[in-house]
Amino acid sequence: MSQRHALIIDDNPTNGSVLANMLADENVDNTRLTNPKQLDATLKNLSSIDVVFLDLEMPGLNGYEVLERLKSDVHFQTVPIVAYTVHISEINTAHQVGFDSFLGKPLNPDKFPEQLARILRGERVWEVT
Repeated sequence: MSQRHALIIDDNPTNGSVLANMLADENVDNTRLTNPKQLDATLKNLSSIDVVFLDLEMPGLNGYEVLERLKSDVHFQTVPIVAYTVHISEINTAHQVGFDSFLGKPLNPDKFPEQLARILRGERVWEVT
């Protein structure tokens, strides 16, 4: 896999670190954002993003509000936005509001490389484990 860049939006630093390590194992760089209210400032400093991993439950702005902001930005019209959350009961809502994929936490390290490859190929991945 060529060098790609992921944006991780998760208010839990531990969860963000776990995902960042899994991405690094697949040669994907990342930028982590723990406060979704800093989204605009963070985006100004990034030249390209190949995938966004977005937690659903965060203080200030939830994942659905962040999704709406990203989808309204022309730069994100072709970028897959993945809901990744412990709230696996949200899978249908996430699908209805326009997420491109859904991965339940905790992420499965054995499945993640294939899930990531599929997402980066433009496939939709909807898995709770």
